[in-house]
Amino acid sequence: MQLNSNEIAEILPHRYPFALVDRITDGEPGRWAKGIKCVSAGEPVFCGHFPQEHVMPGVLIVEAMAQVGAVAILSAPENRGRTAYFGGIKNARFKAKVTPGDVLELECVLTAQRGPVGIGSAKASVNGTVVATAEMTFAIGPNGLAVSPET
Repeated sequence: MQLNSNEIAEILPHRYPFALVDRITDGEPGRWAKGIKCVSAGEPVFCGHFPQEHVMPGVLIVEAMAQVGAVAILSAPENRGRTAYFGGIKNARFKAKVTPGDVLELECVLTAQRGPVGIGSAKASVNGTVVATAEMTFAIGPNGLAVSPET
């Protein structure tokens, strides 16, 4: 599976400035996906984070990993046209800074799914060095409507 930004926009509802995946480079629908985010100093977040030293916020790195996971889960035929919502984040770890000029390599493997709730294991790397990891829970809404995950 390979998708450009226009094809990603057909799957995810996110738009600029919150579309955080530039390309899906590989994947298997319903199982896993890999993608990239090209980090640029021209992004609005760097006006305030931090003006003297641009660092991509960890929460946006987690969101970028989640968007790759959402592409994986929503590209499965049974989930087309639906929306994936964050259900939870566990064990998020940040190991290095991400700065403008970096190509953030994103990966999410879906490890479990029960009904409308799925779990993914995600990591982000720059030049082969892991910069962040997290476990994420997704809730898949029918026809774009939110669902309450059973826990």
